[in-house]
Amino acid sequence: MNFHTRKWIKPEDLNPNGTLFGGRLLEWIDEEAALYAIIQLENPRTVTKFMSEINFQSSAKKGDIIEIGIDIVGFGNTSLTLCCEVRNKMTREVIISIAKIIMVALDENGKPFAHGKTAKEFTKDRLAK
Repeated sequence: MNFHTRKWIKPEDLNPNGTLFGGRLLEWIDEEAALYAIIQLENPRTVTKFMSEINFQSSAKKGDIIEIGIDIVGFGNTSLTLCCEVRNKMTREVIISIAKIIMVALDENGKPFAHGKTAKEFTKDRLAK
């Protein structure tokens, strides 16, 4: 799993218990999944279709640094299935894991679009072509 994004937990990210607000974390995960899928599918019109059970395993507090990891589970005709893990950067303790996030490529009319991708690609390899 590649951990591309780090977030520093600030006071505005906390819930009334003084720990990371789950909704804020889900916002960050959804954005990270979208960015990852847009880059992989080379389509800026890629949206979240489904997110499986979310398993909160621990929390984070003000001042913690977390990292968001995304990996590819599989490719569909119009979709890309990802998994996600968020962990505390310093302790490596898992905060949340999501087994399945399905992202769908859309055409200019907002309809699912066959993206033609079948394997993970790296930007550096595309630039070499």
